[in-house]
Amino acid sequence: MAATSHASVKSRDAVSTLAGRWPLLGQRRPLVVYLCAIVALDLFAILLFATSADFRWRDSLTFAALMGCGVVCIEATRRLGVPAGVSRDLLSAWWLPVALLLPPIYALFAPIVLQILLQIRVRATVLYRRVFSAAAIGLSGCTASVVFHQFVEDPWVLSRGSGTPITFAVAAAVLFSLLNIGLIAIAAHTADPDTPWREVLWDRESVLLDIVELCLGVTVSIGCGLNLALLVLALPPVVLLQRSLLHAQLQAAARTDAKTGLLNAAAWQREADTEIVRARRTGETLALLIIDIDHFKRVNDAHGHLVGDQVLVGVASTLRGQLRDYDVVGRFGGEEFVVLLPGADADEARSVAERLRIRIGHMAVPADDTLIRVTISAGVALMRVHGDDLIDLLAAADLALYRAKELGRDRVCIPAVQPAPRSLPKDPAP
Repeated sequence: MAATSHASVKSRDAVSTLAGRWPLLGQRRPLVVYLCAIVALDLFAILLFATSADFRWRDSLTFAALMGCGVVCIEATRRLGVPAGVSRDLLSAWWLPVALLLPPIYALFAPIVLQILLQIRVRATVLYRRVFSAAAIGLSGCTASVVFHQFVEDPWVLSRGSGTPITFAVAAAVLFSLLNIGLIAIAAHTADPDTPWREVLWDRESVLLDIVELCLGVTVSIGCGLNLALLVLALPPVVLLQRSLLHAQLQAAARTDAKTGLLNAAAWQREADTEIVRARRTGETLALLIIDIDHFKRVNDAHGHLVGDQVLVGVASTLRGQLRDYDVVGRFGGEEFVVLLPGADADEARSVAERLRIRIGHMAVPADDTLIRVTISAGVALMRVHGDDLIDLLAAADLALYRAKELGRDRVCIPAVQPAPRSLPKDPAP
């Protein structure tokens, strides 16, 4: 490894200190540019629509009532907490009516109000994420509002139950959802280009939740058109749904590693035990891999723990992308990962481990105007060959991993199996 000059160390330390104070500066440059562009566009939209908006007391009262419902919803669920990372809520039940019933300027301000409350009362997260979320939701709501008002001159006709306005309202709600998801997906993919688009867009659960949000938003809009007092009846079911959603997300978060999104050690062990019991019952083959990032401490020492975390995330993303949906992958601790391969024999297990080794070896993580590359070592254990329970398989795979490190790292090893001693024939009786 080439030595780093004193000047470059000072520069890197200065950058690390600045990134510590301003976390946005520690992100990838394309991500920083994208986030700043979205926020700037949101600010421009606010100035543009603020100068042309007509103030009406009815609009202000409706906006205050909907924001009040959002505040009650947040306060009623904040004791549950919010899982780390990307989480979902049902606040669209209040943002969508603002976009449909009121002028576009209100759709731009609504997420700012509730995001500030979330930051203060629920969970203080990195500020640039809150700002970007407010901007993305605001731009999506503003666009949906402009489109809806273009086709429906008087939005309050929704209360009459006519088919045409409701159809346009549903279309505007779909547009809002598509734009919001698209803006967030672009940010997620820019932050980690190795992540497949299908992972940052939709899955089945997200689609179902989007449909629920759409239905709630349109229903609340119709209720507001009839009488603002009906919000009192709409609020309890939305709060109950919000609590149920957060509870499910917190349960899922308790099973995952916060940094990588993989199963944590305890959850992985439970899943692995279940697969091993099933393999015993059916007689199917099964393989276990223990993967270790080579010289990971050098990455942390040379580039800092933030870069080290990015390497962990990159390795985890590569593992997910190269494994089957039913393979069980988790972070075992530190720089170690574990993978259970149901139905895999010796040849398939070695092939999978070699593919992971090659893919991760080609992975590059940007840091300090350079690219960080790492290699992995892997140990493989096979059910019924190296053991019949999880402890035996982990011990055998760990032994193979140790052997891979002894041989120079960046390789895959399978422990040798000692043949069972054969009994010698007895001498014939004299």
